[in-house]
Amino acid sequence: MLQFDMVSKSFWTGTQRKVILDRVSFQVELGQSLGILAPNGTGKTTLIRMMAGLEKPDEGEVRSTCRVSFPLGFMGGVVSKISARENARFIARMYGIDPDYVESFCRWLCDLGEYFEQPLGTYSSGMRSRFTFALMLALDFDIYLIDEGMPNSTDVEFNRKAGQILAERLRTTTIVIVSHQPEILQKFARKAAVLMDGKLHMFETLEEAKQLYDYETQG
Repeated sequence: MLQFDMVSKSFWTGTQRKVILDRVSFQVELGQSLGILAPNGTGKTTLIRMMAGLEKPDEGEVRSTCRVSFPLGFMGGVVSKISARENARFIARMYGIDPDYVESFCRWLCDLGEYFEQPLGTYSSGMRSRFTFALMLALDFDIYLIDEGMPNSTDVEFNRKAGQILAERLRTTTIVIVSHQPEILQKFARKAAVLMDGKLHMFETLEEAKQLYDYETQG
Protein backbone atom coordinates (compact mmCIF):
# COMPACT_ATOMS: atom_id res chain seq x y z
CA MET A 1 0.00 0.00 0.00
CA LEU A 2 1.06 3.59 -0.74
CA GLN A 3 -0.44 6.17 1.61
CA PHE A 4 -0.49 9.98 1.86
CA ASP A 5 -1.50 11.27 5.30
CA MET A 6 -2.38 15.00 5.52
CA VAL A 7 0.36 15.85 3.01
CA SER A 8 1.07 19.45 2.01
CA LYS A 9 3.53 20.63 -0.64
CA SER A 10 4.14 24.06 -2.14
CA PHE A 11 6.81 26.04 -3.97
CA TRP A 12 7.80 29.70 -4.05
CA THR A 13 7.80 30.78 -7.71
CA GLY A 14 9.51 34.10 -7.08
CA THR A 15 6.28 36.07 -7.04
CA GLN A 16 3.85 33.80 -5.19
CA ARG A 17 3.52 30.49 -3.39
CA LYS A 18 2.20 27.71 -5.66
CA VAL A 19 0.29 25.05 -3.73
CA ILE A 20 0.59 21.51 -5.10
CA LEU A 21 -1.08 19.63 -2.22
CA ASP A 22 -3.02 21.09 0.69
CA ARG A 23 -3.47 18.56 3.53
CA VAL A 24 -4.25 15.70 1.14
CA SER A 25 -4.93 12.15 2.36
CA PHE A 26 -5.45 9.10 0.12
CA GLN A 27 -4.09 5.62 -0.39
CA VAL A 28 -3.33 3.31 -3.29
CA GLU A 29 -4.19 -0.33 -2.60
CA LEU A 30 -2.31 -3.08 -4.41
CA GLY A 31 -4.44 -4.43 -7.23
CA GLN A 32 -6.33 -1.16 -7.72
CA SER A 33 -4.55 0.92 -10.36
CA LEU A 34 -5.20 4.64 -10.14
CA GLY A 35 -5.35 7.29 -12.85
CA ILE A 36 -4.91 10.93 -11.83
CA LEU A 37 -6.17 13.70 -14.10
CA ALA A 38 -4.35 16.99 -13.65
CA PRO A 39 -4.15 20.08 -15.88
CA ASN A 40 -0.67 21.15 -16.94
CA GLY A 41 1.04 23.24 -14.28
CA THR A 42 -0.83 21.78 -11.30
CA GLY A 43 2.02 19.60 -10.04
CA LYS A 44 1.65 16.20 -11.75
CA THR A 45 5.36 15.51 -11.78
CA THR A 46 5.83 16.71 -8.20
CA LEU A 47 3.06 14.38 -7.02
CA ILE A 48 4.53 11.35 -8.77
CA ARG A 49 8.02 12.18 -7.46
CA MET A 50 6.60 12.33 -3.92
CA MET A 51 5.12 8.86 -4.41
CA ALA A 52 8.57 7.60 -5.42
CA GLY A 53 10.23 9.25 -2.44
CA LEU A 54 12.19 11.68 -4.63
CA GLU A 55 10.40 14.72 -3.15
CA LYS A 56 9.58 15.20 0.53
CA PRO A 57 6.34 16.76 1.79
CA ASP A 58 6.37 20.10 3.60
CA GLU A 59 3.92 18.62 6.10
CA GLY A 60 2.32 15.23 6.63
CA GLU A 61 3.69 11.80 5.80
CA VAL A 62 4.05 9.55 2.75
CA ARG A 63 4.21 5.85 3.69
CA SER A 64 4.82 2.76 1.58
CA THR A 65 4.66 -0.91 2.52
CA CYS A 66 5.57 -2.19 -0.96
CA ARG A 67 8.09 -1.72 -3.77
CA VAL A 68 7.36 1.53 -5.62
CA SER A 69 9.12 2.27 -8.91
CA PHE A 70 10.91 5.42 -9.91
CA PRO A 71 8.75 7.47 -12.33
CA LEU A 72 8.81 6.44 -15.96
CA GLY A 73 11.16 8.84 -17.71
CA PHE A 74 13.07 9.73 -14.52
CA MET A 75 16.76 9.84 -15.36
CA GLY A 76 18.15 10.72 -11.95
CA GLY A 77 19.12 7.14 -11.16
CA VAL A 78 21.26 6.60 -14.25
CA VAL A 79 24.66 8.04 -15.12
CA SER A 80 25.17 9.67 -18.54
CA LYS A 81 28.92 9.03 -18.59
CA ILE A 82 28.62 5.24 -18.55
CA SER A 83 26.97 2.75 -20.91
CA ALA A 84 23.49 1.22 -20.72
CA ARG A 85 25.10 -2.11 -19.80
CA GLU A 86 26.99 -0.55 -16.88
CA ASN A 87 23.93 1.42 -15.77
CA ALA A 88 21.73 -1.70 -15.87
CA ARG A 89 24.16 -3.66 -13.72
CA PHE A 90 24.66 -0.75 -11.28
CA ILE A 91 20.91 -0.20 -10.78
CA ALA A 92 20.33 -3.96 -10.43
CA ARG A 93 22.85 -4.13 -7.57
CA MET A 94 21.17 -1.13 -5.91
CA TYR A 95 17.85 -3.00 -5.89
CA GLY A 96 19.37 -6.37 -4.97
CA ILE A 97 18.50 -8.05 -8.30
CA ASP A 98 20.71 -10.28 -10.48
CA PRO A 99 22.75 -7.90 -12.69
CA ASP A 100 23.02 -10.51 -15.47
CA TYR A 101 19.23 -10.74 -15.69
CA VAL A 102 18.67 -6.97 -15.72
CA GLU A 103 21.37 -6.46 -18.35
CA SER A 104 20.03 -9.16 -20.67
CA PHE A 105 16.40 -8.03 -20.22
CA CYS A 106 17.25 -4.39 -21.07
CA ARG A 107 19.46 -5.43 -23.98
CA TRP A 108 16.62 -7.54 -25.44
CA LEU A 109 13.84 -5.00 -24.92
CA CYS A 110 15.74 -1.86 -25.98
CA ASP A 111 17.39 -3.50 -29.02
CA LEU A 112 19.98 -0.71 -29.13
CA GLY A 113 22.68 -2.81 -30.76
CA GLU A 114 26.18 -1.38 -30.35
CA TYR A 115 24.76 1.68 -28.56
CA PHE A 116 24.11 -0.51 -25.51
CA GLU A 117 27.88 -0.32 -24.92
CA GLN A 118 28.01 3.47 -25.46
CA PRO A 119 27.58 6.19 -22.78
CA LEU A 120 23.99 7.30 -22.24
CA GLY A 121 25.14 10.85 -22.98
CA THR A 122 25.39 9.88 -26.66
CA TYR A 123 21.75 8.70 -26.84
CA SER A 124 18.83 10.49 -28.44
CA SER A 125 15.89 11.29 -26.12
CA GLY A 126 13.94 8.38 -27.60
CA MET A 127 16.77 5.92 -26.94
CA ARG A 128 17.11 7.16 -23.35
CA SER A 129 13.37 6.75 -22.82
CA ARG A 130 13.47 3.20 -24.15
CA PHE A 131 16.33 2.28 -21.84
CA THR A 132 14.71 3.85 -18.75
CA PHE A 133 11.41 2.12 -19.42
CA ALA A 134 13.14 -1.22 -19.98
CA LEU A 135 15.03 -0.74 -16.72
CA MET A 136 11.80 -0.05 -14.84
CA LEU A 137 10.14 -3.17 -16.24
CA ALA A 138 13.22 -5.28 -15.46
CA LEU A 139 13.10 -4.41 -11.76
CA ASP A 140 9.57 -5.80 -11.21
CA PHE A 141 7.93 -3.38 -8.74
CA ASP A 142 4.61 -3.73 -6.90
CA ILE A 143 3.52 -0.23 -7.98
CA TYR A 144 4.64 1.40 -11.23
CA LEU A 145 4.57 5.19 -11.51
CA ILE A 146 3.92 6.61 -14.97
CA ASP A 147 3.94 10.31 -15.89
CA GLU A 148 1.92 10.97 -19.08
CA GLY A 149 1.99 7.45 -20.53
CA MET A 150 4.35 5.36 -22.62
CA PRO A 151 7.79 6.68 -23.60
CA ASN A 152 7.94 8.79 -26.73
CA SER A 153 9.45 6.23 -29.05
CA THR A 154 9.13 5.91 -32.82
CA ASP A 155 10.40 2.33 -32.62
CA VAL A 156 7.34 0.22 -33.44
CA GLU A 157 8.90 -3.06 -32.28
CA PHE A 158 9.90 -1.56 -28.91
CA ASN A 159 6.40 -0.14 -28.38
CA ARG A 160 4.88 -3.53 -29.20
CA LYS A 161 7.15 -5.51 -26.86
CA ALA A 162 6.99 -2.95 -24.03
CA GLY A 163 3.21 -2.68 -24.38
CA GLN A 164 2.78 -6.45 -24.14
CA ILE A 165 4.97 -6.65 -21.04
CA LEU A 166 3.16 -3.75 -19.39
CA ALA A 167 -0.24 -5.32 -20.17
CA GLU A 168 0.95 -8.56 -18.56
CA ARG A 169 2.23 -6.69 -15.50
CA LEU A 170 -1.16 -5.02 -15.11
CA ARG A 171 -2.57 -8.41 -14.14
CA THR A 172 -0.26 -8.75 -11.14
CA THR A 173 0.93 -5.24 -10.31
CA THR A 174 -0.57 -1.80 -9.69
CA ILE A 175 -0.08 1.30 -11.80
CA VAL A 176 -0.42 4.95 -10.81
CA ILE A 177 -0.51 7.18 -13.87
CA VAL A 178 -0.90 10.96 -14.00
CA SER A 179 -1.89 12.83 -17.16
CA HIS A 180 -3.82 15.80 -18.49
CA GLN A 181 -5.42 13.52 -21.11
CA PRO A 182 -8.29 11.22 -19.97
CA GLU A 183 -7.84 8.91 -22.96
CA ILE A 184 -4.34 7.96 -21.77
CA LEU A 185 -5.69 6.88 -18.37
CA GLN A 186 -8.30 4.58 -19.96
CA LYS A 187 -5.57 2.14 -20.99
CA PHE A 188 -4.28 1.67 -17.45
CA ALA A 189 -6.83 2.41 -14.72
CA ARG A 190 -10.52 2.30 -13.84
CA LYS A 191 -10.34 4.15 -10.53
CA ALA A 192 -9.44 7.82 -10.94
CA ALA A 193 -8.82 11.12 -9.21
CA VAL A 194 -8.57 14.79 -10.18
CA LEU A 195 -5.73 17.00 -8.90
CA MET A 196 -6.77 20.65 -8.84
CA ASP A 197 -6.10 23.68 -6.66
CA GLY A 198 -4.12 21.62 -4.13
CA LYS A 199 -6.89 19.07 -3.62
CA LEU A 200 -7.13 15.46 -4.82
CA HIS A 201 -10.74 14.47 -5.57
CA MET A 202 -11.11 10.67 -5.60
CA PHE A 203 -13.70 8.79 -7.71
CA GLU A 204 -14.58 5.14 -8.19
CA THR A 205 -14.60 5.47 -11.99
CA LEU A 206 -12.69 7.42 -14.62
CA GLU A 207 -15.97 8.65 -16.10
CA GLU A 208 -16.91 10.37 -12.83
CA ALA A 209 -13.47 11.96 -12.58
CA LYS A 210 -13.67 13.09 -16.19
CA GLN A 211 -16.96 14.91 -15.56
CA LEU A 212 -15.35 17.09 -12.86
CA TYR A 213 -12.18 17.55 -14.89
CA ASP A 214 -14.07 18.65 -18.01
CA TYR A 215 -16.27 21.01 -15.99
CA GLU A 216 -13.29 22.67 -14.32
CA THR A 217 -11.02 22.88 -17.35
CA GLN A 218 -13.56 23.66 -20.06
CA GLY A 219 -16.15 25.59 -18.06
